[in-house]
Amino acid sequence: MRNFFKLLVIIIVMIWGSIFKSTAQDWPNLQRYTEANAQIDITNAKDNRIVFMGNSITEGWVNANPDFFISNNFIGRGISGQTTPQMLLRFRQDVIDLNPTAVVILAGTNDIAGNTGPMTTEQIFGNIVSMVELAEANGIKPIVASILPAAKYPWKPEVDSVGPITELNTMLEYYCLGKDLVYLDYFSAMADENNGMKEGLASDGVHPTAAGYKLMEPMVLDAIDKAVAN
Repeated sequence: MRNFFKLLVIIIVMIWGSIFKSTAQDWPNLQRYTEANAQIDITNAKDNRIVFMGNSITEGWVNANPDFFISNNFIGRGISGQTTPQMLLRFRQDVIDLNPTAVVILAGTNDIAGNTGPMTTEQIFGNIVSMVELAEANGIKPIVASILPAAKYPWKPEVDSVGPITELNTMLEYYCLGKDLVYLDYFSAMADENNGMKEGLASDGVHPTAAGYKLMEPMVLDAIDKAVAN
């Protein structure tokens, strides 16, 4: 009987430990920008703020050219490796609560790569649409960016990237057309004849170089102007 209770205690401790570990994990990385968000009224002007929601491509952009963000009152909220369900979970605190005029949503490539598990193009599309709807419900102009071209993912070379990227970009473009939203087509400007990234625009075929970001900058400025004027 004593051994039975000892075994029961061990099992309970193991189950509790497992539950505690899972709840303690910050899966959407809600803590990443907590301090920066608390200081937003000090670091950024209150009027005409633009938030960039995304993954490592957005995060890398801020690091590559911080002056572009500072001089335009842009707020970078990219997190490396993130997928759309993670962004959706942090959208309120990292976008809505910052009271921006508009948000640039650049997401989906990590979903296709399977960073947080298998996802269909419909599921990815649905998460981006949910972010758009949250923005609109809070008076924020959404700008939907295409997924950047990628012939393959260096960290997941077995994954077919070209087909899903093309399909998802088509879905996003037609969605924006039907909703009279601004669709920011990075893909067409950056893709080569094989629907991969043009030479010199990305260091690994996925993440833009300084030249890649330089190409993207006037495009996003034009898209923001159109969204705000619409």
